[in-house]
Amino acid sequence: MATKKKTTRKTATKKAAPKKKTAAKKKTTAKKKTTAKKKTTAKKKTTAKKKTTKKPAAKKKTAAKKTVKKSAPKKKRKPNPAFMKPVKPSSALSAVVGASALPRTEVTKKLWNYIKKNDLQDPVNRRMINADDKLRPIFGGKRQVNMFEMTKLVSKHLTA
Repeated sequence: MATKKKTTRKTATKKAAPKKKTAAKKKTTAKKKTTAKKKTTAKKKTTAKKKTTKKPAAKKKTAAKKTVKKSAPKKKRKPNPAFMKPVKPSSALSAVVGASALPRTEVTKKLWNYIKKNDLQDPVNRRMINADDKLRPIFGGKRQVNMFEMTKLVSKHLTA
């Protein structure tokens, strides 16, 4: 009797195993169907993309034609009249720039020429300007000034 029980047990396990495999097969076929659907939708998306890419290409051609038309000679910018108005420098600033009345733009140019000529920019941080004996009264007694702060300090020494 012991032998019969062994055989029944083996057959019972063998029969149960194929049922599991078929269930697994059904799952894989379901997965294949979903991936097939995804592939078809992906194909539809790519064809839709191809159609949309053709339209912007046509727009680019028309845009290129427009740029050719716009390449006419540009007009020169007119300077702001407020910058061109002559201002008189103070006595401290006139030692660097000169005593005659100049526009603000010319004052700035002459000041930068003086700074570069005398090598007054800090070699490590080029934004900082080291003051010499002529520039120290303009900079309010400071030894070193930021270039943006310099314009603020110089404007105090200009009168209309």
